[in-house]
Amino acid sequence: MTQPLLEVKGLTTRFRTERGELTAVDDVSFSVAAGQTLAIVGESGSGKSVTAMSLMRLIPNPPGRIAAGQILFEGQDLVKLSDAQMRAIRGDRIAMIFQEPMSSLNPALTVGLQVAEPLNVHRGKPWREAFELAKELLGKVRIPDAASRLQTYPHQYSGGMRQRTMIAMALACSPKLIIADEPTTALDVTVQAQILDLLKALTAETGAALILITHDLGVVARYADHVAVMYGGR
Repeated sequence: MTQPLLEVKGLTTRFRTERGELTAVDDVSFSVAAGQTLAIVGESGSGKSVTAMSLMRLIPNPPGRIAAGQILFEGQDLVKLSDAQMRAIRGDRIAMIFQEPMSSLNPALTVGLQVAEPLNVHRGKPWREAFELAKELLGKVRIPDAASRLQTYPHQYSGGMRQRTMIAMALACSPKLIIADEPTTALDVTVQAQILDLLKALTAETGAALILITHDLGVVARYADHVAVMYGGR
């Protein structure tokens, strides 16, 4: 049997509060194979986003911490890695698309620079080459007139175009795993479908695994190969 790309075993994430420790994710286990889409579904507050942030080791400490469990990515336990080792993986072998692109994109930097940066940092591409690749990526996510868009800023984009930019950034280094946390929540229904179709098509094209976090069962039915349901952190 092939080893899963990602295998999560007994993941427990806790936060310190004035009333003691709160368990936000409680003994959660799941796996996803290369090229497959796993939907993690649950109502607000069920622990979906904390699970995603735990996988990326982005839980703020303090007050949060991964209290137990393993996150095995290509057989390597991410929980045991140093911050520097995790930084080398984030945006490279594992990428994340956040719920609200305006809080993830830097308003002071051009879109081109933000898409090119992972290629410069993780792949060592010279800036000129990184910008050429950024232009190709913006075209791939169907942003019209990609060459002229490199010099624009996030506030000049619509919500749908900002989310397309986030997908371009996520795909920049051809990651093995993409985690998308409610990637279409702020968008209207037509644009939601376009973004999810695009994300599914591009991950199928690259062979990446996709973890899609959502509360929308219609999305699950249409896009997921497998489903994990969360309720009360489990």
